[in-house]
Amino acid sequence: MPAGALAFVLLAGLIHASWNIAAKKAGGDIRFAAFTTLVNAIAWAPLGLWLAWRDVPAWGAREWLLLAASAVLHCGYYLFLLRGYRKADLTVVYPLARGSGPLLSSMAAIVLLGEQLTALGAAGIAGVVGGVFLVAGGPGLWRRSHDAETHQRIRKGMFYGVLSGAFIAGYTVVDGYAVKVLLISPILVDYVGGLLRLFVVAPPVLRNLPEARTLWRAQWKYALYVGIISPVSYVLVLYAMQTAPLSHVAPAREVSMLFAALIGGQLLGEGDRGLRLLGAGFIAAGVMALALG
Repeated sequence: MPAGALAFVLLAGLIHASWNIAAKKAGGDIRFAAFTTLVNAIAWAPLGLWLAWRDVPAWGAREWLLLAASAVLHCGYYLFLLRGYRKADLTVVYPLARGSGPLLSSMAAIVLLGEQLTALGAAGIAGVVGGVFLVAGGPGLWRRSHDAETHQRIRKGMFYGVLSGAFIAGYTVVDGYAVKVLLISPILVDYVGGLLRLFVVAPPVLRNLPEARTLWRAQWKYALYVGIISPVSYVLVLYAMQTAPLSHVAPAREVSMLFAALIGGQLLGEGDRGLRLLGAGFIAAGVMALALG
């Protein structure tokens, strides 16, 4: 992996972990997704609309269909992730989503996009996925010694984590194709996709504006942070995809788990810190193998 692409991925990982912690603390639903999407559309309008004015007139049906599919997949990911955060711990949902997503997207990139994977790259993917499993709780995820409430919470976290990961794999392959093959600007992939996502997430807000205003007053700080900062992390990843194989970039993104393990457990009071730090070490080693492979 080129050094520039790796630098983009590392910075994106830190930003990604920070906005997921903010989303967890907000405890929002589809209306929180609408708030953050609207903030994104407004905050990034000068750059997004300027690029759209320059590039969009040349787009055909293929570009629009691809971005529509991307918008649907991003919505599915975000809504299931938020639901998982309401039902379970971030340190179960987040790592399982981030671990299953790159594994599936790497397999898709190899099969559908014809990318090659070296032995060192395969070892790197294994290190990242194994580390994510440890961060999520390791073998303890299946312990019978948990009380009924904790066991149910873990099971919900696993379900929503893996389901979110499937959507991550989907949009990673679709967006990777958009920037690598169709050569769409990464900024436009994210910005236009965000505008299209408004058609999915805005109706629940419009159906009950008084309740939406109450939620906004409680969540606006988190919504502003997530809406402004989250596009930065993903655009950096898309730029990395333009110069490095998707099957390397997707797992390397999971360096965000290093930051989630160190920051999230401290801020949210979620336990098993030693096991999660061990998992973070596996992730770091896996990312280094991917960079060298």
